[in-house]
Amino acid sequence: MPLPLIGNMLPVIKEKPGYEAFRKWTKEFGDVFTFWLGSKPYIVVSSYKRLKESFIMEGDVYADKVHQPFQDQFRGGNYGVIDTNGHFWSTHRRFALQSFRDFGLGKNLMQEKILIEVQEAFRKFDEKIGTEQEIPGVFYNAGANVINQLVFGYRFDDSKQEELKKLKALMEFQETAFTTFKVHVQFFAPTLGSFLPGKSVDELLSEFTVDFYKFFDKQIEDHRWKIDFDSEESVDYAEAFLKEQFKKEAEGDFELFSSKQLSNMCFDLWLAGLSTTHTTLTWITAFVLNHPEVQKKLHKEFDEVVGSDRLIGTNDKPNLPYLNAVINESQRCANIVPLNQIHCVTKDAVINGIPIKKGTGIIPQISTVMLDEQVFPDPYKFNPDRFIDENGKLKKVEELVPFSVGKRQCLGEGLARMELFLFISNFFNRYQVTPSPITGPPSLLKETMFNATPRKIDAILNRRHT
Repeated sequence: MPLPLIGNMLPVIKEKPGYEAFRKWTKEFGDVFTFWLGSKPYIVVSSYKRLKESFIMEGDVYADKVHQPFQDQFRGGNYGVIDTNGHFWSTHRRFALQSFRDFGLGKNLMQEKILIEVQEAFRKFDEKIGTEQEIPGVFYNAGANVINQLVFGYRFDDSKQEELKKLKALMEFQETAFTTFKVHVQFFAPTLGSFLPGKSVDELLSEFTVDFYKFFDKQIEDHRWKIDFDSEESVDYAEAFLKEQFKKEAEGDFELFSSKQLSNMCFDLWLAGLSTTHTTLTWITAFVLNHPEVQKKLHKEFDEVVGSDRLIGTNDKPNLPYLNAVINESQRCANIVPLNQIHCVTKDAVINGIPIKKGTGIIPQISTVMLDEQVFPDPYKFNPDRFIDENGKLKKVEELVPFSVGKRQCLGEGLARMELFLFISNFFNRYQVTPSPITGPPSLLKETMFNATPRKIDAILNRRHT
């Protein structure tokens, strides 16, 4: 029974992480049920079977997102690719994917760019070899360089470290400021949330957006003055967008590729290309440090397959099944999206025999799918071997859906998979990683309701090869 103003939010608020409430409801009510966010009902789909029937088999019907009022304030209108719908959304998703392919995603060119950052990370780690050092910051800088090269065509070298620090502070602000109890209540019960202590959603959005978009807008204007609009080739996403904008405006279309859309796309690509990947890298490292036997098995596989500290590339991937299993199991256990984004049906639909009216909000609850006891026995146990078959090969498990499913599957999935493999494989092949003797292994506790924050990791690194 939903409560006035807050609906069914109370059990989610009590649980940390919030997906525990959805797991309990799935066991009690089945894999399709109604969940009230504030005063609005939404349909939760919480099994892979039902997600496949709906979001995959009828992707177009489930492709739209529910529009939230705060999005317009944050974005300055209906912009970006994460929150938009229809032709506008599909055009920009397709354009971004094509641009990334043009810049080498899935090819050696992108691998080379990532491996440059791997080597730069090694340089920084080696400066403090044998002594305790902080790990996530180096990963963060490396990931920021990768996505910024794609979006704006340059990396943050030593002369641009202040710029990177400001951006990192903004990203960390976004990861923490919007996770307060007041904010969660305000999103779904604005009236009730306004009476709670702390900064309001409006105040946080104003504080956050001004500085972030100031950075993007400056980059865009710098690009505009440097671009050779007669050249067919583009070196980064912003340049490709501005050239497309030039063409559209010549045809009289000033809306589809507007400057406001470009700044919002830059934000979405940065968020998709850095925040989640960095968070996942820290969780993978944290799981390995909490399970010393896993690091031993990784080193054994590296010694058998690689045999030196040479750089590992994507061509090695088929020969490193246990490493891939560790990444898979880490993504499953980290489960960094406890409440997935809210979709809505574009026309009347049916799920498991239940009629759903056009416009109804739908939540694909992927966190529950990845903790399905029927597929993943003892689901809270970190066990990479569950992804290894009887022949020692990597086993494909459809229910592993960290990038979601359907038409809205994560735009940055291809880049994220490549980064996770190249960073983690090379990191653990090069180093013996020992948890801090002072703080011990990093925490695996999830302290917030709606997102899994990056892990804090202090460790001692020692070279494995001389």
